[in-house]
Amino acid sequence: MVKILAILLYLQEETVDKVKDIIEQDIWGTIKEWLSFELISLGKEPNHIGFTVGHLIVLIIAFILTSIVLKWVRVLMTRRMEGDDKLKFVSVFKFIKYIAYIVVVLATMSASGIDITVLLTASAALFVGLGLALQEVFQDVIGGILIMVDKSISAGDIIEMDGRVGRVFEIKLRTTRALTRDDKVIIIPNHKFITDTVYNYTQNHKTTRENVKVGVAYGSDTRAVEKILLECATEHPDILKHPKPFVLFENFGDSSLDFGLYFCVRDSFVDPRIKSALRYAIDDRFRESGITIPFPQRDLHLFNTDRPVFVPREKPEENNSLAKNDTINE
Repeated sequence: MVKILAILLYLQEETVDKVKDIIEQDIWGTIKEWLSFELISLGKEPNHIGFTVGHLIVLIIAFILTSIVLKWVRVLMTRRMEGDDKLKFVSVFKFIKYIAYIVVVLATMSASGIDITVLLTASAALFVGLGLALQEVFQDVIGGILIMVDKSISAGDIIEMDGRVGRVFEIKLRTTRALTRDDKVIIIPNHKFITDTVYNYTQNHKTTRENVKVGVAYGSDTRAVEKILLECATEHPDILKHPKPFVLFENFGDSSLDFGLYFCVRDSFVDPRIKSALRYAIDDRFRESGITIPFPQRDLHLFNTDRPVFVPREKPEENNSLAKNDTINE
């Protein structure tokens, strides 16, 4: 009985060893061979770079883990942010996400035994070319990050750039979009906010001060002009009562007495319509009051009128002279 048990134990051990050998040599060997299969092979020894199936699997796992971590960080950071701040953070976070993925790729390749210094050295010329080609793109991205960080421009702000006024409705990492007064969308590269002068009408507050200029004829009652201008401003429903509108007597012009009517509005985006309505009202009131809006005039003063004044006569045109000669000949 003891011999039988000993034989059975021996056979069991032999079977286990054979199964282990099969697993190690056949199954695991096949897996190792498959994982070691090179998908990309660059260069020769000692600078050979081989990217295998195993490297690809490790890279995919690293990407998945990085995506999960980044998503968790984004949710954690934006859960207490308001709408505009959340949109700005998401735009900046996209840029951070791209950098994180690049770092993960390089770190994973280095940890997998790939010499990335050789790869970076070989790609140096390519990186320089890409850097020069994408120089403005990088400037736009940096400009977008600065805009979002210092909050110099926000969605809903009314800005003026290169003589054009628009209301900002979207700020992205590379470009900013604004709607003009004639319902056209301007796509502004973000680097222009760094290099060019930009007027932000609504950064301090939503109200802005506008003005309408007008000139009246010399001899007009200036106090009556001031009264009419103020009445036109106070009667308009879109002009704020506080701060109060005011009138400045600005200059003695060449042909007119120049006045400026200054007033505040809540939405400077529609101020051309308000100014147009004011000009209509001012013209009507001036006509009723007999106040004239002059046009440029020049006075000619003659001295020593005892002497005759010679006025040069224009020479007749050549065609007219020929016509006259033809008539005489006939």
